[in-house]
Amino acid sequence: MAETLGSLCDKLTIVKLKQYHTEDDTRLQSLSQQEQMLAAEINDFIADAVNGLIPLDQLTFKANKVFKQQGNEVKDVQGTIGEVFAELAKVNCDLWHEQEKVYEFETVAAAEKDVVVKKLAILNLQRNKCIDNIDTNFTRMIAGK
Repeated sequence: MAETLGSLCDKLTIVKLKQYHTEDDTRLQSLSQQEQMLAAEINDFIADAVNGLIPLDQLTFKANKVFKQQGNEVKDVQGTIGEVFAELAKVNCDLWHEQEKVYEFETVAAAEKDVVVKKLAILNLQRNKCIDNIDTNFTRMIAGK
Protein backbone atom coordinates (compact mmCIF):
# COMPACT_ATOMS: atom_id res chain seq x y z
CA MET A 1 0.00 0.00 0.00
CA ALA A 2 1.58 3.24 -1.09
CA GLU A 3 -0.92 5.54 0.62
CA THR A 4 -1.11 6.38 4.30
CA LEU A 5 -3.33 8.78 6.20
CA GLY A 6 -0.48 11.29 6.25
CA SER A 7 0.11 11.08 2.50
CA LEU A 8 -3.61 11.45 1.82
CA CYS A 9 -3.78 14.49 4.12
CA ASP A 10 -0.78 15.94 2.28
CA LYS A 11 -2.52 15.50 -1.08
CA LEU A 12 -5.68 17.13 0.25
CA THR A 13 -3.82 20.22 1.49
CA ILE A 14 -2.19 20.59 -1.93
CA VAL A 15 -5.56 20.35 -3.71
CA LYS A 16 -6.92 23.04 -1.37
CA LEU A 17 -3.93 25.27 -2.16
CA LYS A 18 -4.50 24.81 -5.88
CA GLN A 19 -8.16 25.71 -5.46
CA TYR A 20 -7.22 28.86 -3.56
CA HIS A 21 -4.72 29.95 -6.19
CA THR A 22 -6.78 29.46 -9.35
CA GLU A 23 -9.76 31.19 -10.87
CA ASP A 24 -10.11 28.91 -13.90
CA ASP A 25 -13.56 27.29 -13.75
CA THR A 26 -12.51 24.12 -15.55
CA ARG A 27 -9.54 23.64 -13.23
CA LEU A 28 -11.70 24.42 -10.18
CA GLN A 29 -14.22 21.79 -11.25
CA SER A 30 -11.47 19.18 -11.64
CA LEU A 31 -9.96 20.14 -8.28
CA SER A 32 -13.36 19.87 -6.63
CA GLN A 33 -13.66 16.30 -7.93
CA GLN A 34 -10.16 15.53 -6.64
CA GLU A 35 -11.08 16.99 -3.25
CA GLN A 36 -14.21 14.82 -3.02
CA MET A 37 -12.30 11.71 -4.09
CA LEU A 38 -9.53 12.35 -1.56
CA ALA A 39 -12.05 13.00 1.24
CA ALA A 40 -13.77 9.71 0.40
CA GLU A 41 -10.42 7.91 0.23
CA ILE A 42 -9.47 9.30 3.66
CA ASN A 43 -12.81 8.17 5.11
CA ASP A 44 -12.43 4.70 3.57
CA PHE A 45 -8.83 4.41 4.77
CA ILE A 46 -9.79 5.32 8.35
CA ALA A 47 -12.77 2.94 8.31
CA ASP A 48 -10.65 0.10 6.93
CA ALA A 49 -7.95 0.71 9.56
CA VAL A 50 -10.49 0.85 12.40
CA ASN A 51 -12.09 -2.37 11.16
CA GLY A 52 -8.74 -4.16 11.02
CA LEU A 53 -8.68 -4.44 7.23
CA ILE A 54 -5.28 -2.74 7.02
CA PRO A 55 -2.44 -4.40 8.94
CA LEU A 56 -0.77 -2.10 11.47
CA ASP A 57 2.57 -2.30 9.68
CA GLN A 58 0.93 -0.86 6.56
CA LEU A 59 -0.40 2.25 8.29
CA THR A 60 3.00 3.91 8.16
CA PHE A 61 5.39 4.39 5.31
CA LYS A 62 8.36 6.32 6.61
CA ALA A 63 9.86 8.86 4.25
CA ASN A 64 13.33 7.43 4.98
CA LYS A 65 14.89 10.70 3.91
CA VAL A 66 18.62 10.42 3.47
CA PHE A 67 20.20 13.80 4.06
CA LYS A 68 22.99 15.50 5.95
CA GLN A 69 21.39 16.18 9.32
CA GLN A 70 23.91 18.74 10.54
CA GLY A 71 22.79 22.14 9.30
CA ASN A 72 19.41 20.78 8.20
CA GLU A 73 17.69 20.57 11.55
CA VAL A 74 13.93 20.93 11.57
CA LYS A 75 11.72 21.43 14.57
CA ASP A 76 10.09 18.38 16.03
CA VAL A 77 6.40 18.05 15.19
CA GLN A 78 4.19 17.21 18.14
CA GLY A 79 0.48 17.13 18.84
CA THR A 80 -2.72 15.39 17.91
CA ILE A 81 -3.48 14.23 14.39
CA GLY A 82 -5.57 17.39 13.87
CA GLU A 83 -2.81 19.66 15.18
CA VAL A 84 -0.20 18.00 12.98
CA PHE A 85 -2.58 18.13 10.00
CA ALA A 86 -2.90 21.89 10.59
CA GLU A 87 0.91 22.18 10.73
CA LEU A 88 1.15 20.18 7.48
CA ALA A 89 -1.26 22.61 5.81
CA LYS A 90 0.85 25.56 7.02
CA VAL A 91 4.09 23.96 5.83
CA ASN A 92 2.58 23.21 2.42
CA CYS A 93 1.38 26.81 2.17
CA ASP A 94 4.89 28.04 3.01
CA LEU A 95 6.32 25.58 0.47
CA TRP A 96 3.90 26.87 -2.18
CA HIS A 97 5.03 30.45 -1.73
CA GLU A 98 8.72 29.56 -1.61
CA GLN A 99 8.34 27.42 -4.76
CA GLU A 100 6.79 30.42 -6.53
CA LYS A 101 10.18 32.12 -6.25
CA VAL A 102 11.81 29.23 -8.10
CA TYR A 103 9.49 29.61 -11.09
CA GLU A 104 11.13 32.98 -11.70
CA PHE A 105 14.50 32.12 -10.21
CA GLU A 106 16.30 34.50 -12.53
CA THR A 107 14.60 37.40 -10.69
CA VAL A 108 15.90 36.25 -7.30
CA ALA A 109 18.97 38.21 -6.25
CA ALA A 110 22.15 36.13 -6.37
CA ALA A 111 22.67 36.58 -2.64
CA GLU A 112 19.18 35.18 -1.97
CA LYS A 113 19.29 32.09 -4.22
CA ASP A 114 21.00 29.88 -1.62
CA VAL A 115 18.47 31.02 1.01
CA VAL A 116 15.54 30.05 -1.22
CA VAL A 117 16.97 26.62 -2.01
CA LYS A 118 17.82 25.95 1.65
CA LYS A 119 14.36 27.03 2.78
CA LEU A 120 12.74 24.67 0.24
CA ALA A 121 14.86 21.80 1.55
CA ILE A 122 14.01 22.51 5.19
CA LEU A 123 10.29 22.92 4.43
CA ASN A 124 10.26 19.60 2.58
CA LEU A 125 11.89 17.91 5.57
CA GLN A 126 9.28 19.51 7.84
CA ARG A 127 6.52 18.32 5.50
CA ASN A 128 7.82 14.75 5.71
CA LYS A 129 7.97 14.96 9.50
CA CYS A 130 4.33 16.03 9.57
CA ILE A 131 3.27 13.16 7.29
CA ASP A 132 5.24 10.65 9.38
CA ASN A 133 3.78 12.06 12.61
CA ILE A 134 0.21 11.76 11.34
CA ASP A 135 0.91 8.15 10.37
CA THR A 136 2.57 7.33 13.70
CA ASN A 137 -0.23 8.93 15.74
CA PHE A 138 -2.88 7.12 13.72
CA THR A 139 -1.09 3.78 14.04
CA ARG A 140 -0.86 4.22 17.83
CA MET A 141 -4.54 5.13 17.95
CA ILE A 142 -5.54 2.05 15.98
CA ALA A 143 -3.23 -0.17 18.02
CA GLY A 144 -4.88 1.14 21.18
CA LYS A 145 -1.72 2.59 22.67
